[in-house]
Amino acid sequence: MESCFGAFSTLTGAVQFFIGCTSLGSTCSWPLSSFPQLLLSVLHAGPEKRLTIPPRFQKELQVHLSRSSSVDLNDNLNTSVPETHSVPSGSSAPHFSEVQSHIKEILSRYSNGIWLSKMPQVYQQMYQEELSTAVLRQLEYWPHVCTVEKVCTGDHMDGLLYPAKRIPPLAKSGIEQGKASQNVTSSKVDPLLKPSMETTSGSLSSDFKQKVVNILLKYSSGLWANALPKLYQDTYQLKFPEGVLNNLELLSDVCTVDHISDNPKKAILYAKPQGHIDENLNVSEKVQMRDAVKATAEQQYEESKEQYPESMTVPPLIIPAEGSLSVLVVELNNTNEVIIRYVGKDYSSAQERMEDEMKEYYSQNPSVPLVQSVSVGQLVAVHVEEDAWLRAQITSVEDNRIKVCYVDYGFSEVIEKNCVYKLGKQFYSLPFQAAKCKLAGLEFFCDDPVLVKTVESQTCSKIFAVEILEKSDIPLLVLYDTSGEDDININATCRKALYDKSLELHLQADAIYKNVRVTSVSSDGSLYCQVPSKGLSRLSEMLQKLEDYFHYKTSEFNVSLPFCGKICLFPYKGKWARVEITIVHSSRALDVQFMDTGTVASVKVSELREIPSQFLREVIAIPPQAIKCCLADLPLNTGMWTPDAVLWLRDTVLNCPDFSMKVAKLDGSKGTAHIYLFTPENFPDVDRSINRQIINADLWKHQKDVFLSVTPGGISSTKVTSETVSAPELGGAGPEKSFPDSVKPALERSGAVPTPDMPPPLPLSKLGEPMDVYISVACHPGHFVVQPWQELHNLEVLMEEMMLYYSMAEERPANIEKNKLYAAKVENKWYRVIIKGILTNGLLSVYELDYGKHELVSMKKVQPLMDAFRKLPFQAIIAQLAGVKSQQWSEEASVVFRNRVEKKPLVALIQAVNESTNSWDRKIVTYLVDTSLPDTDIWIHDFVSQDLVEFSKVN
Repeated sequence: MESCFGAFSTLTGAVQFFIGCTSLGSTCSWPLSSFPQLLLSVLHAGPEKRLTIPPRFQKELQVHLSRSSSVDLNDNLNTSVPETHSVPSGSSAPHFSEVQSHIKEILSRYSNGIWLSKMPQVYQQMYQEELSTAVLRQLEYWPHVCTVEKVCTGDHMDGLLYPAKRIPPLAKSGIEQGKASQNVTSSKVDPLLKPSMETTSGSLSSDFKQKVVNILLKYSSGLWANALPKLYQDTYQLKFPEGVLNNLELLSDVCTVDHISDNPKKAILYAKPQGHIDENLNVSEKVQMRDAVKATAEQQYEESKEQYPESMTVPPLIIPAEGSLSVLVVELNNTNEVIIRYVGKDYSSAQERMEDEMKEYYSQNPSVPLVQSVSVGQLVAVHVEEDAWLRAQITSVEDNRIKVCYVDYGFSEVIEKNCVYKLGKQFYSLPFQAAKCKLAGLEFFCDDPVLVKTVESQTCSKIFAVEILEKSDIPLLVLYDTSGEDDININATCRKALYDKSLELHLQADAIYKNVRVTSVSSDGSLYCQVPSKGLSRLSEMLQKLEDYFHYKTSEFNVSLPFCGKICLFPYKGKWARVEITIVHSSRALDVQFMDTGTVASVKVSELREIPSQFLREVIAIPPQAIKCCLADLPLNTGMWTPDAVLWLRDTVLNCPDFSMKVAKLDGSKGTAHIYLFTPENFPDVDRSINRQIINADLWKHQKDVFLSVTPGGISSTKVTSETVSAPELGGAGPEKSFPDSVKPALERSGAVPTPDMPPPLPLSKLGEPMDVYISVACHPGHFVVQPWQELHNLEVLMEEMMLYYSMAEERPANIEKNKLYAAKVENKWYRVIIKGILTNGLLSVYELDYGKHELVSMKKVQPLMDAFRKLPFQAIIAQLAGVKSQQWSEEASVVFRNRVEKKPLVALIQAVNESTNSWDRKIVTYLVDTSLPDTDIWIHDFVSQDLVEFSKVN
């Protein structure tokens, strides 16, 4: 017992000696593989003073003590170490027998083999413990636990682990082998076999063995022996000799035979690397075998290169075409580098399909190689949580850890090298889905930390509608949140983070403010006020600096790219004013709101100016100085504001520069202050406030036949006969639109007044001559509307002029009569219309004379059509398709026809003209020809006739 104890003390001393040497990190360190020999040498040297083993090396000691093949400590010591003197029981590392048991359990699940490099990951996942690298080195010395096959992949040596080999059955006696050989039909034996009475290892030719090796090399996870004959026959059209299958040991020099049971045919065959070929082969056979194995390896390498290319390029991401677009914001470093993913069929949906395919491919192909030689920029497949697979690009490498960027998501991560696999070539076809963009209007402040934090909190991991302003490598976008009742411009909302907090005016309930100026009154009774403040003083100073700077340089700052939410400068009453673009009507005209007065106006793009970069931050930092208010304590039964009440309020408050204001309450949800408004002489008597005066002025009686109309002398109330119209009250929900001094409306430019004059009729081409047209409306072949292509530009100019004029003028509904010409507002645009019907609910049925559409509009959105807008001939021409019989068109035929022609440019050949008293009732019969194809003209009536035949067959 003492000798055993002394031996163990010597052993622990050897361990500590080894630890001390290896900790020096110099030439006195040994590789771990030499540890057993070091132990033996120390043990033979004699007992030393007993030492203890540091806990972190106890596991390694257990591993080396467990080696039972190359080093047997018990044999060398000629004694057994008592169990009580082994590793202390307090060790946190599991006993080596437990490690071996775990490895056996893993291999039972991976009976076809598992890569040695993947064993630590699997072990960690199953047992929540790390598997020591020392254990991995000793696995080849544990034949009772596993079988290790070393494999060279490229320039890297790896290994395959299999369950421990079963002990093969005893070799058959010579008599039994002779009996077995008699069962072999000599006429069907592979001619590559050497003639012999018995099939022995030496009687198998090297060519036959090489063919077997070639087959086995294709099955790196092993091949069942009973499947080898059929594969051999299918591959080489030769019968596999049964004598070989009965005695698989004949192939032991070229493959590993893993017997599963006592049945000699029940075995798994593995190709041996070249170094394991039996030494009994003659020189020529070795050379042939080596050359064949080399050729096979080269072929597999080439096939691997083809399947897992490293230089293959991925197509660029195509920015979606115009339409309804959405993006998911992933992350951002600054507002000029926002990572997004486009949402849609060819984008996010295609990516989801690809990732499903990757998951299926890599789960069904466990032999996909790891990336052994990593390099920056390399495209790889990464195995992430829950069996998901993602495409990634290597961005940096450090030891066994690499940093990758997931190219379809845009974020980066540091991962272990053993999580990175080669990417199959089928996964190169989809463009990288993560893209960068810039947020319009925030470029100058892209790195501002407050702005970046605000944008990040407002956008990351959310989906937005998007407007693409510029398509480039990094496109310029405006994001919109459309989840609520109103669309929110995210760019403009985040820009508010740049406001100087010290310049913001926060109204207080019950507070009184003097020297207040009312800047705008809307038709719903709301008004905008300016209150003396630090911000208003700073604004005045800033605008003066701009005035001095722009004295000679205004033309250099024309706005080239207008968009909603953009802040610009506009000349107003001899000074520059800040405006925010609210609606872009066309490349020439748009709507703006004056930030410091609340006024809304339609202006020309050419009159806007960019803010010079040196003043941009200071201009943006000043919060809007217009405060939205409404009069407090108006009776609830007042309902809609009447025209008289709106006119009275405007006349009363806009002409007085000095009011006092008392805040009754604040409505944070609407951003509105409820106030009492006083003239200087009436403050602070509430009974004499503007609130009380407007209530007592008897302005709230709604007269159904009274409207505001325009006269040469100005705006006045006009009585309309009951025969003409049953009129609603004048209402409205938005700031009143005024007309800046620098913008002259079309009425003033032309000196025109409303007249009953009609424009000249639209000239048509001669019968049978081609005429380029645009189909604006298509109901069916018997009724559609064409516009002359050559006049579309003139129509666009007219529409812009109408929009500028009517949007900047006062609201002025006029006398309504059927079959008379008017201007009507439909979806933010103004159209020339004729009244077709007057409805009792305050709606009018109108016909758009330039587009051929019938619409229902509110009576308050109809205004007189000024003479300046009556000169261009009405552009809509009612048409009927020639070449087909007139009939009652079915819904199917109408839909097919509409899809073929509506909103498309075509060529018309007029066959007949049916004139009418009114030019808009004129109708033509015409052929339509689609000439968009380079070599073929498509006659629409031919398709209509074919469609009719098909529909008749179905019915």
